[in-house]
Amino acid sequence: MAFFTSEYECKLDTKGRLVLPAKIKSSLPEVSTHELIIRKGFEQNLILYPMLEYKKIHAKIAALSEFNAEQRKLKRNFFRSIQQVDLDSAGRLLIPKQMLAHAGLDKELILIGMGNYIEMWNPQHFEEHQIDDSEEYSALAQKYLDE
Repeated sequence: MAFFTSEYECKLDTKGRLVLPAKIKSSLPEVSTHELIIRKGFEQNLILYPMLEYKKIHAKIAALSEFNAEQRKLKRNFFRSIQQVDLDSAGRLLIPKQMLAHAGLDKELILIGMGNYIEMWNPQHFEEHQIDDSEEYSALAQKYLDE
């Protein structure tokens, strides 16, 4: 199982390729080191999954009913927002142009390890989604983590 943590400031080359930080690359499961899935996130970001983690989500989405309009809508929008990407021999990941446009990525980006997946952010968009108030952070932790 993959386990990603921390924040990484990265740069894209002129072709839209990203060199994954060594710590993230070493956390990829060996069986899916080169096979990754990238999807458009819900907050103008991108989500990167190792293939093994993506397959868990795929099974849930694929199980939705084609006869239920709401489930069909979710399924359609989910599957149209994903693309398989591969690491090249230099450890670079080519991010498709429509994905770059969705997240507003140009030259710089921030990667956030989120446990079993990685978020990719435009630095300005990322700042807009941060909690600056320690009391709010504490209240959320208590609400969702306190047993």
